[in-house]
Amino acid sequence: MSDHMKRLAAPRSWPLKRKVNVWVAKQTAGAHSIEYSMPAVTVLRDMVGACDTAREAKRIIGNREMFVDGKAVKNPKAPVGFMDVITVPKMGLAYRMLLTDKGKLTLVPIEGDEAGWELCKIEDKTVVKGGKIQLNLSGGRNIVLDKNDYKCGDSLKVAFDGQKVLDHYPLAGGSVVMIREGSQAGSVKTVQSLETVRSSASNLVLFTDGTETVVRNCIVIGSNSPAIKLPEASQ
Repeated sequence: MSDHMKRLAAPRSWPLKRKVNVWVAKQTAGAHSIEYSMPAVTVLRDMVGACDTAREAKRIIGNREMFVDGKAVKNPKAPVGFMDVITVPKMGLAYRMLLTDKGKLTLVPIEGDEAGWELCKIEDKTVVKGGKIQLNLSGGRNIVLDKNDYKCGDSLKVAFDGQKVLDHYPLAGGSVVMIREGSQAGSVKTVQSLETVRSSASNLVLFTDGTETVVRNCIVIGSNSPAIKLPEASQ
């Protein structure tokens, strides 16, 4: 499989200039889809702006100076995706990867303790040895808990240090969600109600503005207001 792709063929969510160069790095397999993630070397050079060339970006990564979700990046083509926290401590830089209201990946500057946690959606739950509950979260993260206190579709505020659950945001009426996939990707909406579909089709989330989408497209970002700093609206 090729390690690169033509810029013209890159996913529409990638905020890249298409005709500056022919090729762009392609991320390796990981916890994020190719549509909503980018290789670390491209994020560092083209989005963070910490360097001018891929060679310089690879040197920074090789020196373990770029961190994603609290861990040093080792692979220049490691996928950095939606909701990930990117930090370069030596430069005093910290960002959260989100989507603009146009569905483009973007970095939102964050400060202080915001760089120490991320919001994760509960994608699935399984019972493991000892009767404990394993929560399978978005972004490839898993947490094992003693009690079954949370529902699939809810979001957890998880600290990078020790994977401690700092807060819980249920998917319910009044919750604020960001749509992460589909034609409304990047939109921030308030939930009016949930509609259970009695078939093989996905359950629906109905919003206060009259629109709707399937549950899998949504991630809760706050109970009554966003718990994260959002991108500025596009002009």
